[in-house]
Formats: sequence, C-alpha cells, structure tokens
Amino acid sequence: MKFQSNKCLAIHLPDLDKAEHFYSDALGLKLVSKTKKYLEYDTGAFLLYVNKGPKKMPPIPSFSVASARQARKLLQESGCKIIDDRKGSFYFKDPFGIVYDVIEE
Repeated sequence: MKFQSNKCLAIHLPDLDKAEHFYSDALGLKLVSKTKKYLEYDTGAFLLYVNKGPKKMPPIPSFSVASARQARKLLQESGCKIIDDRKGSFYFKDPFGIVYDVIEE
C-alpha cells in the first residue's frame, strides 16, 4: 500500500463568509471553487480546502491511495483510529494524535 501526498490541505471553520474574505482579500489566494460546504484555493504549492464545520480544526494533510478500503484496514491494524468515514475517503488519527485525510484516486 502506497500513500502519496496529493498536495492538498484542509481546514475546518464555522464561518465560510469570513474565511473567504480573509483568504481571498487579505491573503490574495486564488479561489478555484466554492460551494455552501467548502472553499477551494490554489496557493501555488498546494490546494487549500476550507471546509464548513462546527468548530475550528488545524490543517489536515491529505494523501491519495489506490484503495481506501485497503488503506483503512492497514491503518486500523497499525493503531490508527478512523474518525470520519466518507464514501471513497476518510479522516484518521495516527497513534500520535495527528489527523490526516485519505482519498481514493
């Protein structure tokens, strides 16, 4: 099983309007996509996803894998906890408490 960085970071914030003002206007990042649930910015080196969520969460690095099912099994066997399981992707917490995103290619 190979985990490959997909050059994406996600953060979670409760107020997308305020986030859009800051990231678009103050930082001048290029808004690539926008929905009611997230903002997607091209920062040059990586894509930044600002997801609407009930509370702030620190940046979450993202990995791509060929099989989310196999990745999930391997990570759980390695002591990781799946904290948000979505179709084809999931968030997990590693044994040190750090959260990551996994997306099936």
